[in-house]
Amino acid sequence: MRNRLLLLQFLLWITIISVHAQPVRRPVEVIVTADREDWTYKTGEKVQFSVQVLRNGYPVKNAQLRYEIGLEKLEPTIKETKTAADGKLTIDGGTLKTPGFLRCVVWANVDGGEYRGLATAAFDPLKIQPTVSNPEDFDAFWANAKKELAAVPMDAKMTLIPERCTEKTNVYHLNLQNSRPGTRVYGILSIPKKEGKYPALLRVPGAGVRAYYGDVSTADKDIITLEIGIHGIPVTMDPSVYTDLGQGILNGYPAYNMDDKDKFFYKRVYLGCVRANDFLVSLPQFDGTNLAVTGGSQGGALSIITAGLDSRVKWLGAFYPALSDVTGYLHGRAGGWPHYFDKNGIKTNNTKEKLATVGYYDVVNFARRVKVPGLYIWGFNDETCPPTSMYSAYNVTTAPKELKLYQDTGHWTYQEEKDVMNNWLVEKLKGK
Repeated sequence: MRNRLLLLQFLLWITIISVHAQPVRRPVEVIVTADREDWTYKTGEKVQFSVQVLRNGYPVKNAQLRYEIGLEKLEPTIKETKTAADGKLTIDGGTLKTPGFLRCVVWANVDGGEYRGLATAAFDPLKIQPTVSNPEDFDAFWANAKKELAAVPMDAKMTLIPERCTEKTNVYHLNLQNSRPGTRVYGILSIPKKEGKYPALLRVPGAGVRAYYGDVSTADKDIITLEIGIHGIPVTMDPSVYTDLGQGILNGYPAYNMDDKDKFFYKRVYLGCVRANDFLVSLPQFDGTNLAVTGGSQGGALSIITAGLDSRVKWLGAFYPALSDVTGYLHGRAGGWPHYFDKNGIKTNNTKEKLATVGYYDVVNFARRVKVPGLYIWGFNDETCPPTSMYSAYNVTTAPKELKLYQDTGHWTYQEEKDVMNNWLVEKLKGK
């Protein structure tokens, strides 16, 4: 029974990883590109999109195409259908008069099946500015929240997971008391077995409800790692438990108590990240200096937020950060995940109370306060975290920063991107 459970957990882990893996190729591909190699233009310059429809690598004759062009996540301004006689088509995409992104989505009907491709052109992306408010008492609000957190005992509990340990690393199921008695932070802690002092890496999670397996491979490189969940529940349970919670009581969690900044769901989450750092720096094996944080999507947001909240963090690595400039929709452009104010959410969420709350939790306002070097990675084709929203946070960051673009990627990563990030973090943490 135990082996069966471990197998199920492993299969769930593979499924989770695949969500952000490169999409599987299909026999028919719709390849859309902009007419500049970097897909980047100045405002007022025109973009042309090139379309190729390929089957097993060869052009599809007389492919029936329909396409839409417009700002990310908003209603398209152009909708047309055409035939690509030789499997190729050039589309005039127009331009933008203000900084932002113009997206061309193409569908091809081939032998009764529909196939999709897209490309997104950037117009002066480094000039995009945020729309979200920056509350005057932002710093006081979070200083008080951290003061309240510090008054709560950590009450750390570690349980060894022998079957996950390696020759070099011990692996534990960890739980800590969070911002008030009775609320917990759970995660998987991996510590090098050899006696010594080591740097530490906090891994913060993307959205969803799931088990976690820790970052043992990095720990094997003599780095303490802690991968946490955000829901205050153990992270080693049967996969069916997380499915039931995700479909049940935790369905829609990003909007819980959004009308009250003191009770909003993410307050406990953000403080839980700080609490995880409290634990890491308390370990006798910690080297006392080198601490980094990393994650993607919701985890990309939490990486920036944690670095903005906690001066003990020395480096941050963020893939396609969510929760960035969420009010963009109220200003005629895309906002960040979870799209509180898009056409599906605006009726419910566009209230004075909820607008007041989001300013305290938007990544933009933490990015303003980041003081440590960061590596950021994303693509222009991200349909979950629109690039306009991500640039809104990146552009207000005054700390040393590097942005590596993989323009054709959506809400997923090539293995190369993961390797770039992991190598950067290891080099920084180990002083190489």
